[in-house]
Amino acid sequence: QVQLVESGGGSVQAGGSLKLSCAASLRVSSSYALGWFRQAPGKEREFVAAINWSGTNTYYADSVKGRFTISRDNTQNTVYLQMNSLKAEDTAVYYCAADQTGWGTVISRFRSWGQGTQVTVSS
Repeated sequence: QVQLVESGGGSVQAGGSLKLSCAASLRVSSSYALGWFRQAPGKEREFVAAINWSGTNTYYADSVKGRFTISRDNTQNTVYLQMNSLKAEDTAVYYCAADQTGWGTVISRFRSWGQGTQVTVSS
């Protein structure tokens, strides 16, 4: 069973930084693509960033390019999301997700989800 546990959320002022972590079960650790999604109140969940199984390819939503960085450490079974220059519109629950294909290029293939961690950015 795939297990994903997010941590690192919190409250920060606009312009600040946060780093999210997602600990994955061993089954996921080095063969799955991993991604971050977010859902703001009253809005649909949206893609934020993804990284393929080896960490060689990364993908970002236009809204976070240049501000967020996704990375993974397969020795620690963990994926990270470094978020800089945060804006009020980044406020959302952030979810970690896993794609069994390993590629991370098709959003619908992210089928395993964590419980989410709240990020609140005050302006």
